[in-house]
Amino acid sequence: MAKRLFDLLGAALALLLLLPLLALVAIAIRLDSPGPVFFRQQRIGRHGVPFRIHKFRTMRVDAQATGPQVTLARDARITRVGHLLRHYRIDELPQFIDVLRGAMSLVGPRPEVPRFVAFYPAEMRVRVLAVRPGITDPASLAHIDEAALLAGASDPERAYIETILPAKLALQADYAARATLGSDLAVLGRTLYVLVSR
Repeated sequence: MAKRLFDLLGAALALLLLLPLLALVAIAIRLDSPGPVFFRQQRIGRHGVPFRIHKFRTMRVDAQATGPQVTLARDARITRVGHLLRHYRIDELPQFIDVLRGAMSLVGPRPEVPRFVAFYPAEMRVRVLAVRPGITDPASLAHIDEAALLAGASDPERAYIETILPAKLALQADYAARATLGSDLAVLGRTLYVLVSR
């Protein structure tokens, strides 16, 4: 109950304070490339229930049909504004809406697309999906530059499934087992520090 109240207050305050920035980003996206401002995609949430995540669109509208499921550094599908939004993780800000809706939390395992959830070992699936997915978590901080790592792989999707995904799952399962309001505050603090330092 305390975590949900913290999520609601935090997301509502963030949206209120960031409203001018969100409006500027929306205008920049519309001016930069044709297509919608938001990108919506099915992800797997708590207890395996699918939901549609919200992000600012950072890629061309045909991106999913013209490349791999994973995104690489210097990916040609990313728009000019999209590179900036991704670097500072501004594209993730609309997920405060998903927090208010109850589909996500401020802190929790990053939600994956169904294709990659299918590769979760059974035990890990139960542990990681036992909590609400989040905007940030220790695994996403540890792998903040995964796009650059995948860009050097001969088969980026295979590299993600075989190398990065298991490492992220281990961190996510550990988070799910130990999470407290205090640890969530620490993760949020680390996230802000990492983003500002970029």
